Amino acid sequence: MTESPQPARLMVDARNIYKSYGSVEVLKDVSLQVKPGEVTCVLGPSGGGKSTLLRCLNHLEKPDDGTITIDGELIGYRRNNDVLHELGNRAISRQREDIGMVFQSFNLFPHMTALQNITEAPGRIRREPKVQREAHAQSLLAQVGLGDKGGRYPSQLSGGQQQRVAIARALAMRPKVMLFDEPTSALDPELVGEVLDVMRRLAASGVTMVVVTHEIGFAREVADNVVFMDHGVVVETGAPERVFDAPEHQRTTEFLSRVLK
Repeated sequence: MTESPQPARLMVDARNIYKSYGSVEVLKDVSLQVKPGEVTCVLGPSGGGKSTLLRCLNHLEKPDDGTITIDGELIGYRRNNDVLHELGNRAISRQREDIGMVFQSFNLFPHMTALQNITEAPGRIRREPKVQREAHAQSLLAQVGLGDKGGRYPSQLSGGQQQRVAIARALAMRPKVMLFDEPTSALDPELVGEVLDVMRRLAASGVTMVVVTHEIGFAREVADNVVFMDHGVVVETGAPERVFDAPEHQRTTEFLSRVLK
């Protein structure tokens, strides 16, 4: 007797997510699945719900309905007899250790050096020995092209360098998945490329990534899947060549025609 194939393991599995602020529906029945090692890029106009979806993935925003699991673990809740009970702050914080997040703004501690910014969380949260976490931080700085900048303070770094430190800081916790919320939008145009290069290398190394971005070229080159969102719904999803070259929905075509001018 032939065994039925096992379902593919998912690193990110968001199902039927709803989120409103007052009477404004921001997410309407949004689902997203990402396999280990995949890169998913989420595109769409401002106000379409992209950043809210990303923040729901690590429970920075609490969905009104739906479920999210990361590597099989239910995020923000425990299930008891098919009833969901929200976790306490400490348990949610522990879950976030496995979910790295890079924001539009760099949010580095200004009074700490680049190296100290990276070692702070592993020391405070995971109690890693100083020698171990500093060695790992120095390795991460080298990985993002800043091996000689560990002693610099944020004010002594360019915007692109600060964002690369922020990426290294997120990686220091050895997360299962990396979330990027328009990581290049606050950068001068000439600095965008150095951050995207780091993200390309992460993708090539097999890091699971969900990236909210307006960088169409990056999405076409790096993404395994592209999701187009508008007005809180997933309008279209698929491989980059299919979504960009042969979109199925008129709204996707209209959006791409504007951003690819």
